Order: sequence, then C-alpha cells, then structure tokens
Amino acid sequence: MEQSAVLETMGETLAGKRDISHRVFVNKSVTLENIKCYGFDMDYTLAIYKSPEYEGLGFEMLRDRLVSIGYPHELLRYSYDPNFPTRGLLYDSTYGNLLKVDAHGNILVCSHGFIYLTGGEIQEYYPNRFIQRDDTERFYILNTLFNLSETYLYACLVDFFTSSTRYQNCSQGFKHGDLFMSFKSMFQDVRDAMNYLHDTGSLKERTLKNLEKYVIRDPRIPELLSRIKNVAKVFLATNSDYNYTEAIMKYLLDSPSGSKNPRKSWRSYFDLVVVDTRKPLFFAEGTVLRQVDTNTGKLRIGTYTGDLQHGTVYSGGSSDIICDLLDVRGKEILYVGDHIFGDILKSKKRQGWKTFLVVPELAKELQVWTEKFSMFEELRQLDIYLAELHKHLDSGIVSGPDIGLIHSKIKKMTYTMDLCYGKMGSLLRYGSIKTLFASQLLRYADLYAASCLNLLHYPITYLFRAPSVLMPHESAISPQHSQELPISNLSPNHTHRITSLQRLCQCDSDNCGQDNCAQDNAAIRMET
Repeated sequence: MEQSAVLETMGETLAGKRDISHRVFVNKSVTLENIKCYGFDMDYTLAIYKSPEYEGLGFEMLRDRLVSIGYPHELLRYSYDPNFPTRGLLYDSTYGNLLKVDAHGNILVCSHGFIYLTGGEIQEYYPNRFIQRDDTERFYILNTLFNLSETYLYACLVDFFTSSTRYQNCSQGFKHGDLFMSFKSMFQDVRDAMNYLHDTGSLKERTLKNLEKYVIRDPRIPELLSRIKNVAKVFLATNSDYNYTEAIMKYLLDSPSGSKNPRKSWRSYFDLVVVDTRKPLFFAEGTVLRQVDTNTGKLRIGTYTGDLQHGTVYSGGSSDIICDLLDVRGKEILYVGDHIFGDILKSKKRQGWKTFLVVPELAKELQVWTEKFSMFEELRQLDIYLAELHKHLDSGIVSGPDIGLIHSKIKKMTYTMDLCYGKMGSLLRYGSIKTLFASQLLRYADLYAASCLNLLHYPITYLFRAPSVLMPHESAISPQHSQELPISNLSPNHTHRITSLQRLCQCDSDNCGQDNCAQDNAAIRMET
C-alpha cells in the first residue's frame, strides 16, 4: 500500500472510534502531557444551564424589570423565542439594529426588530455595508450566553415601538409628544436592568429555588475532575459570589446522601477555589485577594499574602496570584471557559495560557452541518465555478464574464443555509464567510468543543495536533512538487493520530473558490 494511503487509513481508523459529538477540535496544538494545571470557569462551563428554560427566565426578569421602571405594560405579551437570537451579534445603539458581522466589520445580516433588512436598506444605514467595529461607544457586542435573553429583548423593544401607533418612528428612536425614546437610552435601560439582576442576586435567587429546572446535573463532572486531579493541579475561577458558587457546586459535585460513594465535598475536587474574580480584570491587575469564611460566606479582612491552603476558598485576586499559589506558569495551564473575551481572549493575550473554549451551540452547528452538507457543497461548487471564470483572464481583457446569475444563486443559497440554524443564522459562518465570533474562536481558543466533558474521551496524555495550514503562495505550489515523508520509523503501536498534510489557503474574505480554501474549511476544523 502506498504511503499516503497508509496514512489516510490510519487516520480514518482512529477517527472512527470517536463520535463527532464527543470530539475536541483543534486550532493550535496542545500536548496534555505538558499541562500541569487545569483551570475551570463555573457558569456555562461546569454548570451548564438548561436551554431555553434559563434564557427564558432571564428574558422574563429583564422584561418585567423594564415594565417596573415605566416601560409599557404591553411588553408583557412578549415571550422568549429561542429560534431568534444567536451569540456574537452587535447592537447598534444609534439605529437600534442587530448586526452579524465578520472579523473586519463587514455586515452579513442586519435586523431592525424582527424585520430583516435587504442589501439596499443596509446600505442606507451603513455605507459600503461596513462598520467600525472598534467603536465600542456605539456598537455593543453580545458575546456571552447570558446575552441571549438581552439580544431578544432589544428586538422586542424595537418591534413594539415600531408597530405602536402611539409612537412616531424617527431614525434614531421614537417620539411620543414631548418624549423622545432613543435607541441609545433603550440600550442603557436594558444594560441597567441586566446589571440590576446580577447585582441584586435576583436571577441567582430564582435559579437556586429550582436547580433541577435550570441546571444540568451531569454525573460525569466529578469523573472528569477526579481524573484530571490525579495527574495535574485543578482550580476553579468564577465571577460568582461564594454563596451561589457553594450551592451550584454542591448540587453538581457533592455525593448525595444514601449514595454508594463515600461522602465527598465539592471543594476536594480542586486545589484552589477563587470566587468574585471579576474577569476580565482578573487577567490584568486584578483585585485584593481575601479569604472567604465558608461558614458565613463573608470575606475576612485584610489581603491574604500566605501560601496556598488547601480547602480554603479565596475571593478576588488575579491570574498572577493564581500562578504563584499553584507554582505554575503560562503554557503549563489549560484554562477552560465559555466567555470568548472574559475567559479565552484575556487569558491567552495577557498570560499565554493554553485555552479551551466551551461552545454549547456547537452541537447544533454540527447537526446542521451534517444534515445540510449537500447545500454547503453546492455553495462551494458555485464559488469554484465563479473562480474558474476568472482564473485564466489576463490584463488584455476589457470586460469580465457575466456573473450576475451566479451571484444571485450564491446569495439565495447562503440565505437558505443560514436559516437552517435559526432566524439570525449560524454562530460561526454566513455561507462561505466566517463570523466575528468564529474568527475570535480560531485566533484565541487553542481547543474548543460543545462541552468540557468531551475531554473524557481522550487519554490524559493526548496530543491535540492542529492541521498544517499553508499561506496562499505556498498552497499555489502543485502537490507533485512536494515529497512524501518516510514512515519507516512508525510502529504499529504509535499512539497519536496521523493524517496526511492538509493544505489550506488563507484568503482574507470570501471563499476564493479553491478546493483547499481556508474560509470554507477552517471554521469547522477537526483534530488531527
């Protein structure tokens, strides 16, 4: 058998042993054998909230809060629709629109309330269908799972005021007599309402009253933590306060009374527990590190400066202090979280930690990708055909080929594909184009999966190896010019998965039409 066929067969055999829903996907190589410490966030990482029940609860509490401060009672008729919002959208506080954009600020989808704007309508709001994404005063990115209920509420508010005959529609808000309700003031009211729910603890209080309804209790969580703790240090770093953390983690990890397993406290699964971390500030200068009195939940006075005390819970601090207490550094740490900015981006940029992003939506993304793959393939073929029409044109050509019909087909196919994911489309792509969220995921998350529990399907010494990606000028070289590597030194007991080299181009925006286009392949990248 030829060398390439051997490599391909070995890769397929190993891949076939792991269901795709159990896979961990790789952007940058990580050798678990070199990881000396694992860090975990709590909310939406270890503690997975049931969807759409939890988002529905958050929406109802936000809506009711707005009504309590003077918003029209008619808003109470709105209920949460999980098919509408997706993460990673931007809210435009000037025009009240929800935007899905790519990494460069090009607008992919735009809605005003529940009305989707056409290309011409988008052009009227945003010349060149482009925004300055770094204008954070105007554009607010809704990147977290907690933002889903907030995202839907923005659409409900715009929908209500637009359709109400009592209010006059203006370009930047609504007018009623001498009252002007700007989109910016609505945004601030919703943000204040969200802060109110978190600051007063009312959302957490409602959650704790019915944990079985809102939190998934998975018996594999203690199994994962125990397995990791046998070979590495483990810490928990959460923005939640101690009392809420205690209740959630007891629910997830404490052995229930009457259980065959010996009674074990949830804190015994961790070498270090830190609450009130205030991420992303935690990854910069941080705050004062204090000890928590676990009997009362109150903080002890003074800054803690001693060595690590096992079984002690700390509040505040910083990532630097964590490293000092656990005696680990940078790439020796694998941090697992769900917040692309607060958990992953900051821990990567400021500390150089290895990162694992939990993306619960990935289960649906993979399901649609599998069921509708023929649609993606048809779109890819259209892109290739479009590229082929221009491939051999030289500078002497005055007018290019007529591509209007092809562009029309591509737009229609892209729109149809996007609706398969939900009303605002996929979290990761719009046709052949990666979304802003996908670009951040690829850049800052070394590993990603639908759940941190997917680590249970790999040996603790596993090498997650990223696929080789060539630059466009390198991928232009014919494969015939490359030499195959000898495999004579590979033994049958070789433990790592081996596949043939994947050559992907790195075009910057739309799919370039090549079979190896990174825009078409990189967003859903499998481990090798």
